Amino acid sequence: MTIGSYLVELDRFKKLAAKPRFLSKYYSPQEMKYLMEKHFPKFTMGEMFATKFAFLKAMGISSTGIRLNEISVLTDYSGAYYISLSGRAKKAFALKKCRIAVSCSHTKNIASGIVTFYE
Repeated sequence: MTIGSYLVELDRFKKLAAKPRFLSKYYSPQEMKYLMEKHFPKFTMGEMFATKFAFLKAMGISSTGIRLNEISVLTDYSGAYYISLSGRAKKAFALKKCRIAVSCSHTKNIASGIVTFYE
């Protein structure tokens, strides 16, 4: 079992939501659709962002070689978060031969993401 966690301050996400270059670099098309429907809530943006970096920490690698928009933090029908991968992120994770569990949360000022790899 491997765990990665990450925290981000939410204040900066309100401004970043207006920057298309930032959004396309860090969020996948699936995430963008969800965020647009919800009018870019900073809490959700922060949780997604933190979870992506938690995923990288669980992988034991830096962001080098994997684009953050290849890691999609999505919600299922019940609102629970899960991770969907594409590109290099998908290939790198396939080598781990494990499954992923995700937990996201936030306070007024901070969002967190925790990713656990298990068999």
